[in-house]
Amino acid sequence: MTQKTVEKTPVTLLGLGAMGTELARTWLSAGHPLTVWNRTPARAAALAAEGAEVAGSAADAVAANTLVVVCLLDDASVDEALDGADLAGKDMVNLITGTPAQARARAEWARARGARYLDGGMMAVPPMIGVPEAGGYVFYSGSREVFEQHRETLAVPVGTTYVGEDAGFAALYDVALLSAIHGMSAGIAHAFALIRKEDIDPASLAPLLTDWLVAMAPSAHLTAEQLRSGDYTKGVVSRLAMQVAGTPTFLGTAEQQGVSTELLSPYFELMRRRLAGGGGDEDLTGVVDLLVR
Repeated sequence: MTQKTVEKTPVTLLGLGAMGTELARTWLSAGHPLTVWNRTPARAAALAAEGAEVAGSAADAVAANTLVVVCLLDDASVDEALDGADLAGKDMVNLITGTPAQARARAEWARARGARYLDGGMMAVPPMIGVPEAGGYVFYSGSREVFEQHRETLAVPVGTTYVGEDAGFAALYDVALLSAIHGMSAGIAHAFALIRKEDIDPASLAPLLTDWLVAMAPSAHLTAEQLRSGDYTKGVVSRLAMQVAGTPTFLGTAEQQGVSTELLSPYFELMRRRLAGGGGDEDLTGVVDLLVR
């Protein structure tokens, strides 16, 4: 008795940095025929030993397969690498970190060259690739047909989340989540700065800090509901007026500890502006509207 062999979708991968190399190895391990190209050919040597076909040029790599995954440095690198490549009939999946406007422009660029386009926002770091339990995934937006056709192949290295036909949405979701991380990191930095000169082990604050952040994170759901309904007073636990009244304590403590308030002050100023506009009974959601120009 012979077993039926399931053919795996061949993949072309452009770019073998830390992320691209991990993507390549995961596809190879799963049995996908893989053609790779990198500006620095030496980086492809190890993958060639593992079964990858190494193309002499990006154009040759594109010609090898229908599914072309781009994992280059930036948007300008895509122009440079694909200059002169024949994209007609190709399914291009772009995993660079870019802006929504760049993704939309790249989608039009690809369509003008006869390719279907899918943009990706990578919510993972290289060690998470090929490790499902790590929780990494990629936001995808653009052609739903491309996503559905290649969903299983794209999901081999890391999870997939489709967010819409607008090619810019993956980048927008990506930057939105990463922006929140920067805000959280700013708060963490300020918290540790407050205890920096004291006889307090930072390791004793860390678990308290992480538990507190986890407990507060679900407030994002309330913010979303208030934005959806337009009622910023719905479900309020701590009124804006009360929170603004408490800001001198935060600023005074920082001053006493010899800590700059430059991470807190801009946010507190937005809170005061919203209060001055009559939002005293609201939650902090009104700050969102102050940020939108």
